[in-house]
Amino acid sequence: MPVPGTTLQSYRPLIQGTNGVVVSSHPSASMAGLDILRRGGNAIDAGVAVGLALNIVHADDCGFLGVAPTVIYLADRKEVTTIDGLGVWPKRASVEYFQRNHQGQLPGGILRALTPASADAWFTALAQYGTMSFSEVVAPAIALAEQGFPMYRYLAGRLRDAFDMYNRWPSTAEIFLPGGRPPEVGEMFFQRDAAATLRRIVALEDANLAQGREKALMAARDYVYKGELAERIVSFYKSQGGLLDEDDLSDYRVRIEPPVTVNYRGYDVYTCGPWCQGPVFPMALKILEGFDLRAMGHNSAEYVHTVTQALNLAFADRERYIGDPAFVDVPMDALLSEAYLRQRRSLIDPDHAWPAMPPAGDPYKCRATLDGAPQSAREAVAVTGAAGEEGGGTSYFGVIDRSGNIFSCTPSEGMKNGGPIIPGTGFCLSLRGAQSRVEEGHPASIAPGKRPRLTPAPAQVLREGQPVMALGAHGGDHIPQGQLQLLLNVVEFGLDPQEAVEAPRFYSYSFPSSGSPPAYHPGVVRAEGRISEDVFDALRQKGHTAERYPDWWEGSALYGVLIRNPRTGVLQGGADPRCEAYAVGY
Repeated sequence: MPVPGTTLQSYRPLIQGTNGVVVSSHPSASMAGLDILRRGGNAIDAGVAVGLALNIVHADDCGFLGVAPTVIYLADRKEVTTIDGLGVWPKRASVEYFQRNHQGQLPGGILRALTPASADAWFTALAQYGTMSFSEVVAPAIALAEQGFPMYRYLAGRLRDAFDMYNRWPSTAEIFLPGGRPPEVGEMFFQRDAAATLRRIVALEDANLAQGREKALMAARDYVYKGELAERIVSFYKSQGGLLDEDDLSDYRVRIEPPVTVNYRGYDVYTCGPWCQGPVFPMALKILEGFDLRAMGHNSAEYVHTVTQALNLAFADRERYIGDPAFVDVPMDALLSEAYLRQRRSLIDPDHAWPAMPPAGDPYKCRATLDGAPQSAREAVAVTGAAGEEGGGTSYFGVIDRSGNIFSCTPSEGMKNGGPIIPGTGFCLSLRGAQSRVEEGHPASIAPGKRPRLTPAPAQVLREGQPVMALGAHGGDHIPQGQLQLLLNVVEFGLDPQEAVEAPRFYSYSFPSSGSPPAYHPGVVRAEGRISEDVFDALRQKGHTAERYPDWWEGSALYGVLIRNPRTGVLQGGADPRCEAYAVGY
């Protein structure tokens, strides 16, 4: 039940079930996952089916050759693990290359391309933790691509608003602007080249079934990374001046790695490691553990101030320390330690906002700030912001099955932020290299084989060893901020999953964004218009530059929350009505 005084009414029913619940950023993808669960698949089988379907129906925000960071709970092992689902920079890419050839800038377009990752994430998840064949789980995606689906409002708006971008490449315009115009809502939309590519992969799996399920899956996978599709990817990108070589694809493998985790008031929160911005969410959460958030009141000025200040402290440490741990010595244990975050917490002044991003802390010495940095918001000096890239795409989906297995994933890098369609394949490459820096010594700097500091990062929650929640969000640097609010909506204010995703949201921009070049808006907080004007006024009195978004802002939507009651086994799902996200269950 909501905490007394928390008055929120949801506009959609709460979805509940006992056998399985799926939430995703499109109803057809959610139904694809539910169908797999009904046919006896587990959450991993269903999750891969949802991800593949989203690669078709949400092709603007996620792609088969894009990224798919994933957090998985395996009920039989009582274990949480992650699949990075993130490509790496080509061997020919480096800071020195971009400094020498592009005046130290990271040009837009195919020079930002990484190795494809989503495909390997789907195959690896199926092979390691699933029970079904690729043929079975990809069937809904093939049907959606081949037989088409009705164009819907969110995607139609994306294609209309970014017409010039989609029209830049003939191979892209042919599919996404049929007849030379954006499709209208209700028109059937087809991706027949994508269907043909997926059918060729299925045929390779079928041809190798005699070797066993896992080897058949890997034979299908190799079509993408060593076979004909790999050749077409490399040939096209080389012809356009890209840096990818055959070895970049053939040597690539997703990585299965342990999650980052903290305990918040008895809840064990898990997310992806410092190769992405996953640690920002748990760092901010632990900083907030020292405050009585419930007493402040949901979305009060005091609450918004405290939450955004905690987020800014975490973002400051992200900027200083977080990067691919295969290349960067990240002091992860120290950054998440109770003692260190207690020191960071002391920098939050209840009456004064930091006028810019706070200074980074010193986790090595367990100090609130580095030597010589200002120790309070009142001492800090305002700085000038910078225009640059902000925002982002990304989708989210989560699946919980009757056994308690969880698949929580933020697939991304579709046409909105991806490269041109590789002719005849129906798919584009990830350009997530955009979330790197052309700066030696920066934790997110470019290096051969290095992962950029990705913004998508899903999460899940256990309590007393039992799975209780999966959650995720959309929108670049909004993602950890949205996840934090979702969790607090449930844990601190007693909202159910549907209420939690519908509640008004707010975001800080007082840190360099993850885009290249980074945008920076010191002191800026933006909130949906359903938050009262009195709150905006009070935030301004504390020193924030408080700005208003529409009441239901689509710029960061597609949120999802799944909850499992360990006592009753009842599963619940909530999906964001700001766009076409949907929850289903049975």
